[in-house]
Amino acid sequence: MDAGKRTINDIFNGNRILEIPFFQRAYVWGENQWERLLEDMELVTFSQKPYFLGSVILKQQQTTSGNGVGDIRTLIDGQQRLTTLNIFFKVLCLKTDKNSSFERRFKLENEELALWHNHNDIESFERILHLEKLEEIDEKDGITRAYNFFKEKVNPEKLDWQTILNNIMFVGIDLGVEEDEQQIFDTINSLGVRLTTAELLKNYFFSRNESDYYNKFWKNIFEKDDETKNYWDREITTGRVKRTFIDLFFYSYLQIKIQELELKVRTEDKVEYSKVETLFDSYKNFIKNYGLSKIDILTEIKEYALLFKENFDYEIVESELTDEYGIERINAIIFGLDTSTLIPYVLFVLKNVVDNNQKQNLFEFLESYVMRRMVVHATTKNYNQLFTDRFISNKILTKQQLQDYINLRSDKVNYLPTDEELKAGFDNAILVNKQSAGIIYFIESKIRNRSRQATQLLGINKYSLEHLMPKKWENNWELLENKEERDFRNRKLLTLGNLAIITQSLNASIRDADWETKKKGKANKAGLSHYAGGIETLAPYLEIDIWNELEIEKRADLLYRKSIEIWKLE
Repeated sequence: MDAGKRTINDIFNGNRILEIPFFQRAYVWGENQWERLLEDMELVTFSQKPYFLGSVILKQQQTTSGNGVGDIRTLIDGQQRLTTLNIFFKVLCLKTDKNSSFERRFKLENEELALWHNHNDIESFERILHLEKLEEIDEKDGITRAYNFFKEKVNPEKLDWQTILNNIMFVGIDLGVEEDEQQIFDTINSLGVRLTTAELLKNYFFSRNESDYYNKFWKNIFEKDDETKNYWDREITTGRVKRTFIDLFFYSYLQIKIQELELKVRTEDKVEYSKVETLFDSYKNFIKNYGLSKIDILTEIKEYALLFKENFDYEIVESELTDEYGIERINAIIFGLDTSTLIPYVLFVLKNVVDNNQKQNLFEFLESYVMRRMVVHATTKNYNQLFTDRFISNKILTKQQLQDYINLRSDKVNYLPTDEELKAGFDNAILVNKQSAGIIYFIESKIRNRSRQATQLLGINKYSLEHLMPKKWENNWELLENKEERDFRNRKLLTLGNLAIITQSLNASIRDADWETKKKGKANKAGLSHYAGGIETLAPYLEIDIWNELEIEKRADLLYRKSIEIWKLE
């Protein structure tokens, strides 16, 4: 790595091609950035002082003898700035009859442009930079809008070509052929530029002369139209970080692929390939070290990606949940209850199980397994290994195989809770709000539909969790003199029997009010009854005159009895 001060003349030296990754996203600068650049160039002309214009990161490419160009570098960082400068200088030179000066600086000896653009912008960029005079060009993209802006705004009397060339400065970072791109992009990310794993993979899989492959295996899958792009670009929070759907997909596919027994992927490699933060590196390493064909991988990626988009739906958190076991309810567990570790295994099942009944039965038991463990507050720390390494590598594709595998395991970390353990969970477990609301919501979705309730069930994200007996009960509820009784109550009110889902959070004055006021509300502040219409897990309890620890236990028992009907062991 070589870092230091760079001028325009250092970067565009007459014998160097700067290649923007061909499948990079389009040029995105707009009027605010153009105005700022133009003002700064006028200031440079006036002051004749050096002006710092950010960083440029270039990576050396391997070149073959006889290709006529001694130096080809990938433009890793600086695409927006260098593109804009090329357009700005082109317009300035045309306005001052110095087009030959522009061509000496920004073209090669063979008259090719020194800056090779990406597939989105190459046509417009090359048309503008080959102009012999200023022309009217209809705006169709960011490149032509930039050209029209500078054509209108550039005032040659305020701008001097040579002064600007001499005084623009960059921090230049030049990287060798063998230097690690992952570290490069980590550096870029630290500077605030967001590049997804998918962006890196796109440029790894395809070169400039492979546009047909790109269209077939990428564009038509991930960038077909705005709806498709929006789907893959959606961000969700997994753990402590936000990740796009497309990155989730590529992670999931890799976890499936490395479990193929015939590939004999080493255990230590599997560990490395399961790290989210080095996913791009993992793909390159995996394909190279295990002798895989990029086309074969892309063919399989296409099949899995179409399945992924067809089945994984984040919008389920905003919509009524069906009472039928299957992919919709699994989606609600994944996206409503932050259980994205299920995705690789679920995708594996979707790809390899054709029979719908077999799939539904397997998903029914998978829901029972995950939700039972949630009720008893069992650890999820081994889910990644369980759902990817074990379930996929053992090709568990039926409900019976799933039951047998879990039941026959000697370890107790990934156990399936018994009915007795489930009962204890409803009575005693203290869970985070999202889990508590999710458990009650899933029960509600079953008993609501069975009772043919007229009120529509909303999406899981539409409900708030409410403590029926408030945490601050001592303000308005009967006092308990015995510390043991107070401690018992303080713990009991945190358990599932005292928790309910309602359609809107209560006002603080109602939330902590006495039981009667909390039910009915007061003045213009609504109570539980107003927000509990049709909620089978709550509405019947609003007829009770006194709410206490005994009623909490009774409700916990009812929730438990409903749960063993819904989440069966067999």
